[in-house]
Amino acid sequence: AKTPAEYLPFVKACKPWDDWNKPAPPFKVYGNTYYVGTCGIAAILVTGEDGHVLIDTGTRKGAEVVAANIKTLGFKLEDVAVIVHSHEHFDHVGGFAWMAKQTGAQIFASPEALSVLESGVISSDDPQSGMHPPMEPIVVAGLTTDRMEPGHPLDALTPIITPGHSPGALSWQWRSCEGDVCLNIVFADSLSPISRDDYKFSEHPEYLAAYEEGLERLARVDCNILMTPHPSHSRMLKRMRNGNLLE
Repeated sequence: AKTPAEYLPFVKACKPWDDWNKPAPPFKVYGNTYYVGTCGIAAILVTGEDGHVLIDTGTRKGAEVVAANIKTLGFKLEDVAVIVHSHEHFDHVGGFAWMAKQTGAQIFASPEALSVLESGVISSDDPQSGMHPPMEPIVVAGLTTDRMEPGHPLDALTPIITPGHSPGALSWQWRSCEGDVCLNIVFADSLSPISRDDYKFSEHPEYLAAYEEGLERLARVDCNILMTPHPSHSRMLKRMRNGNLLE
């Protein structure tokens, strides 16, 4: 299959499991959904008339790439109204504070990720507690469990509770349309059982049960296009080379 022209710059610039902060050309995923992340860490922009939603910013340094990519696509940073997360580790949310200052956007978080974002330190019940550098604290404007009013930018996105990789991890689903053809897009969290050396998932049965419930919850979600916080977790480059993100 021939790689579509819109994917070629990214395919040429990036390789699997690439550097987290390596600049990558942005591209349209489908409809109003755009990839604005780096080669190694995804950030997704979902545009809307009431303001745009940005899912993840990458690291503090990677956030500068994301901001540049948003502008390269012709969008204004000040039109980013809401920033939300996948999981609350520095490689995905380390740039939240900086990006909030650039955009004026409000941060929304899962209840379990709230204290992490507001303190900058991952929680003690995180399997990776003690492994990560601190982040710049931010003020969280609301919770993803809140009922969003019609017209709120987050009203168009559905959070899916998928703890495991971290306690506050979220996956996301939304619909993007081109003409009359609408597709379900899912940004599925990492869900890999990575932990510090002395942590055993089997010694935390409640956490493990929540992990398994999240996997089952995610498996039931309708999905036409899959994306993940680390692009290689969903073989994004391979699918782009094969000519289609629909798999």
